[in-house]
Formats: sequence, C-alpha cells, structure tokens
Amino acid sequence: MSKAFTIATVLGALVSTTLGHGYVAGIKANGVYTEGWQVSYWYDIVNKAPYPQSPGWYEEALDLGFIQPSAYHVVHTFTCVDAMHRTSDIICHKNAVNANVSATVPAGGSVEFYWTTWPHTIGPVLTYVANCGGDCKLVNKATLKWVKIDESGIDFTTQVWASGALINNNNTWTTTVPKTLAPGHYVFRHEIIALHGGGSLNGAQNYPFCTNIDVTGSGTANPTGTLATTFYKETDPGIYFNPYVTMTNYTIPGPALWTG
Repeated sequence: MSKAFTIATVLGALVSTTLGHGYVAGIKANGVYTEGWQVSYWYDIVNKAPYPQSPGWYEEALDLGFIQPSAYHVVHTFTCVDAMHRTSDIICHKNAVNANVSATVPAGGSVEFYWTTWPHTIGPVLTYVANCGGDCKLVNKATLKWVKIDESGIDFTTQVWASGALINNNNTWTTTVPKTLAPGHYVFRHEIIALHGGGSLNGAQNYPFCTNIDVTGSGTANPTGTLATTFYKETDPGIYFNPYVTMTNYTIPGPALWTG
C-alpha cells in the first residue's frame, strides 16, 4: 500500500466522519442484492488497483457531501472532449460517470436502496427513472429525461419525514416499479434532499445517486421525462422554507409523480 493511498484514505475517513453524510452503498432488485459504487473505489482507480464492477454510477463526493441549490443549473466547463462531464452534478452527483453493468427488476417489482448510516431526519426521498434508449453505459447523462416514480415528504400526523422513516427502516428505502413501465435499459436516480438547513437560501442538501437497472416485463408505457437540470429551483417551496415548525402542508420538489 502506497503512502499516498494511506494518507488519502485516512483523510477521507476523517472528513466522512466529520460530515456524517451517506450514500447508496447497495441495492436489492427483485430480491437480489448488488453492491453499489463505493467511495473507496476512487482510491483503487487512482492507485490502479482492481475493483468490482457495479451498477452504481461512479461519482467523486469523497467527503460524502452534497449538491447545493446554487449548483442545480451549473454547467461545468472542461478542456477535455468528454461531454458527459459538461453538465450539472445534480444529475447523478459529483462528476458522475456511467456504470458498465446493470441489475435487473421486473415492472411491478421492487428496488431497495441501502444507504450507509444516514444522519438527517428532515427531508423527502425521491426516485426517478430514465430510459437510456440503448446501452446505459454509453448514454450521455445530460440527455437523460427522468420520470419520478416514487416520492415521500412528511407524515403530517406523526411529523416524521421520509428521511426519518428511512433511518427507522435501517437506512433502507423501497421503491416499487410501476407495472405498466415498458421494458428497457434504465438509470434509476434515487435521492434524499436534506432540509435541516432549508430555512436559509442555498441551505438544502441534495444527495442523488444513480444505478443502472434493466426493467423486464410486458409494460407498454413510455412516459415523457424531464431533464434533471430543470428539476429544482433554489426558491422552490419544498426547498426553501422553515422546517422547524409543525408542518400542515408540504410541496414535494421536482416534477409530478408518475404512477403508471
């Protein structure tokens, strides 16, 4: 093990511990568990060490950090010709790159998202899908159009937010794939929006993670999606508000839910 790797690993662990954020470490699609992208793989790549192939997309939030509202529409500029990097990190997190393999789930089946220990109890949980129109390892993420298939905000009776329910369920969230969704190669975008800082403009924290999942079945629906760079605005009522009051209404951010 190189000295550089040791230092980077220790620093990464210290930052992660300090910030206390999390990520999707694995999924269970139709009852089959698959490990997701792990932060440690970045160090394996840097040190040219082997690492497992995963349906979870590569991303570089090494501090387990987030995308802030001011970056919802930011387009990075690079001198390289890889257009996949010239887009907002809100799509699939920081500098995200396509996964090379896919999990599989039938329409009407379920996908469980396993988060690492999640600390923030205030905020909604959302899941989107985008049809790649071909091989998802080749699609330009900036062109993906997303359909929201799952959303949860707050239980007004108990005042428990979806992220709190996720914590109570061993940091796990289950999404059901609509039965009518047409078979194909999809990217699933699963996200928590942490709103403990939502009372300040630019105080929300978005944690999106993408996974390649092939959908099987006999569904025929191909709903029209939305570019991720147009999902949210800094001033959306579900993004910028005081969360430390008794909630009697809440507008879940993003496009309308499609139920199939």
